Amino acid sequence: MKFTRRAFTGLVLGAATALGLVSGQAMAQTPPNVLVVGQIAEPQSLDPQHVSAVNDFRILMNVYDGLVRYKDGTLEVEPSLATDWTISEDGTEYTFNLREGVSFHDGSPFNAEAVVFNFERMIQEDHPYHTGTFPLAFYFSAIDTVEAVDDMTVKFKLNEPFAPFLSNLAYAAGLIVSKAAVEEHGEDFDRNPSGTGAFTFAEWQSNTRVVVERNPDYWDGAPPLEAIVYRPITDANTRVAEMLSGGIDVMVEVPPDNVSTFKQDASFTVYEQAGPHLWFLILNAKEGPFANKAMRQAVNYAVDKQSLVENVLQGTAAVASGPTPSAFNWAYNEDLEPYPYDPDKARELIAEAGMEGAELTFYVTEGGSGMLDPIAMGTAIQADLNEVGLNVSIETYEWNTFLGVVNPGLEGKADMAEMAWMTNSPDTLPYLALRTEAWPDKGGFNSGYYSNPEVDDLLQKARTSTDQAERADLYKQMQEIVYEDAPWLFVANWKQNAVTSARVENFKLQPSFFLMLQKVSKQ
Repeated sequence: MKFTRRAFTGLVLGAATALGLVSGQAMAQTPPNVLVVGQIAEPQSLDPQHVSAVNDFRILMNVYDGLVRYKDGTLEVEPSLATDWTISEDGTEYTFNLREGVSFHDGSPFNAEAVVFNFERMIQEDHPYHTGTFPLAFYFSAIDTVEAVDDMTVKFKLNEPFAPFLSNLAYAAGLIVSKAAVEEHGEDFDRNPSGTGAFTFAEWQSNTRVVVERNPDYWDGAPPLEAIVYRPITDANTRVAEMLSGGIDVMVEVPPDNVSTFKQDASFTVYEQAGPHLWFLILNAKEGPFANKAMRQAVNYAVDKQSLVENVLQGTAAVASGPTPSAFNWAYNEDLEPYPYDPDKARELIAEAGMEGAELTFYVTEGGSGMLDPIAMGTAIQADLNEVGLNVSIETYEWNTFLGVVNPGLEGKADMAEMAWMTNSPDTLPYLALRTEAWPDKGGFNSGYYSNPEVDDLLQKARTSTDQAERADLYKQMQEIVYEDAPWLFVANWKQNAVTSARVENFKLQPSFFLMLQKVSKQ
């Protein structure tokens, strides 16, 4: 049965009406066989080559496919739109055989021409549909050329070996969009997306919902659900209330204080999954107090991170020891211990820097992808820094506004800002947020303007080496230097969570932090 936009609207409005009518003793019922997901924010775009937030990826991964994807429950790569591939001995050529008989949602064929269009759109600045300044395009910066060998074969030639290439193809930036749809809609493609995924786009009502419907012709089998409704609910307490009242079926990023409530109620199922996550504070290393390394180290000593993890986050995270999450066990430097809580040492370093009583502006967000109860965390950090003699003032922003303020850089605006990253490779976060060439004016996320040529060199060598043992050693050396330089206040590594109603079946969390709903069903 074709699920029309009018049908969607009726179902969703019916659910909303039911929610409004329920008493404190009754629960609303979401539409049958339609999954309603409570998202943490409004998406920025539905064009995978324009976004960098996991909040958006959670929608996109169900609408589009890449040449490869992550195997269920892992960060290992398996075939998707490509059935197989070969890699040249020197690691600079990747040849992919494409899956036959696949069409985009708009009816246009998936073929080598479409793949070439996607990657040239990202890497060629003179391309008529160039994605523009797009930070995750660095995932494919090693591509020299991409060519259609024949209608169903594509060859990528790299300008140097690039170890994370296959993994990056499985990430959101590697999702394949319809060439025909981009040509038809131009700059409005992000509101008219077309992929090859298990669900097709139906509607996007700003600040209300994004709706996708079942693709009955999906090459990997039609999904059980008729549709998914993604509702942006920025306030965590409101998401909890909606979950408890039955207004949504799935809630991601459950506030720590509410996890036990859902675990004790048979009406719900709580899911937890470790993954590569880091919650940290960007420190403005270009100007102001944090241009001094002693001050950056001081705040790492001043904050009681164990208390944050145990009391604010209720044990849903572990204290971070540096820029690389422990989930990347092969590249993680186990010799690094987290900065201990030592306020006396912090005061000593502050005095050494001559910064007693320094006034600091601290940017905090109301909520966002992987942000870990950010207002409570920010307030606790503020108290710890005030305790060692610093005067911290907080400015709070809605998530997308927050990104728009922080990502262009803290220069002239703030001394520190909350941030969270969930990544697919130990290369991604430091390469995008710690290199000198990743300063905001150069297209990266190094919003604190940290610069160390030795770190730059180690990261370049690690991403081009084809020997994993050598790469691990290079990453570990990088972590030691960054730990000492302290461009960030390293806080916590989170264990992601979600809660579903008991009606939801076959739901899983993934170490990629993507929300893969192709196999989910609802009683």
